[in-house]
Amino acid sequence: MTTDVVTVEIPGNRDEVLRILKRTGISGVPVLKEGVLVGIITRKDLLRKPDEMQLGLLMTPDPITITPDATIAEAAEILTRNNFRRLPVIEDGSLVGLISVSDIVGAIAQMKIAHEIKNRFMTHTFALWENTPLPLVGRIMEMSGYDAVPILNENAQLTGIISELDLIRHSCIEDSVEVSDFSNGTDDDEWTWESIRDMHTISYGISKVQLPNKPVREAMVTDVVAVPLNAEISECALKMKRARVDQLPVVNGDKKMISMLYDRDLIRILVNGDAANAV
Repeated sequence: MTTDVVTVEIPGNRDEVLRILKRTGISGVPVLKEGVLVGIITRKDLLRKPDEMQLGLLMTPDPITITPDATIAEAAEILTRNNFRRLPVIEDGSLVGLISVSDIVGAIAQMKIAHEIKNRFMTHTFALWENTPLPLVGRIMEMSGYDAVPILNENAQLTGIISELDLIRHSCIEDSVEVSDFSNGTDDDEWTWESIRDMHTISYGISKVQLPNKPVREAMVTDVVAVPLNAEISECALKMKRARVDQLPVVNGDKKMISMLYDRDLIRILVNGDAANAV
């Protein structure tokens, strides 16, 4: 587990959470209240609720936790079953660490698991055109549930990968003022004294996490690490760890992408109990 855990306190500021995620590259932070764990805020929360500022409404409350003496197989099972990326580690009521999918991938990299990934963990996915506007990319990723999507050019060649981390890094806080009309006038004569008298408007500030309207090719990662069909499990885990990525495109002999290997799929080797027989 990671013991040097970055946390935020409530009441707190959403903008500070965004700065933390941008600066550190982590995907989420535990939320504490008077030193007690009360929730988790992730990149997905900020992107799905761009106009919400209160941490208490952004966070997932009462997160599932695990103890320090649990096995990584138990952690992997909880993460895959719930589609989480991290688990707070609690001992005697206090937060002592965080175990993430990335941490478990690092452990798999050291296990020398020789099974090939072919027909085991690969996920069929979709791709986006490199000129797709970034706000549309964010919406498509939210609807699809994918954390990362390959990007193709007009010749269907793989040119990059866009991930939630890239979206967060290119996002900004946009402040604006909106006006609501609470008029009680009738439609009979909009210029009557009664209509003018009953016109009420209210102005209020809006602060949103906004993605710039630019093509995805300007935000994607272009130095893509790919693996062949016969790559071994621990070899793939090591590539993920070294490149600090959550996914690897899988290519055939012609270097054409045929699927994606996601870190969440990779840790299922521990859940299925295959690791001991795969060395």
